[in-house]
Amino acid sequence: MKLVRFLMKLNNETVSIELKNGTVVHGTITGKNPVTLDHLSVRGNNIRYYILPDTLNLETLLVEDTPRIKPKKPTAGKIPPGGRGRGRGRGRGRGRGGR
Repeated sequence: MKLVRFLMKLNNETVSIELKNGTVVHGTITGKNPVTLDHLSVRGNNIRYYILPDTLNLETLLVEDTPRIKPKKPTAGKIPPGGRGRGRGRGRGRGRGGR
């Protein structure tokens, strides 16, 4: 599971984030509109680690509840829908200039 997906499930949880420069940010993750709230944006590569609360049940949060969509495998040797196309061809008028 990606970190962003995990953090999106942490609504109304209080966490601490330590940055690479030593700054510790302590706050509550909310799912509200950030325009109406005082907020802080932290770029992902500046984060050293997250400190999650001890009461957090990680087993239930780490379960992926959205099914994954498997990409279709291309079938070898079959012509794709719409045919192969005609391409540009090698007809007249495609030389180096001349007559």
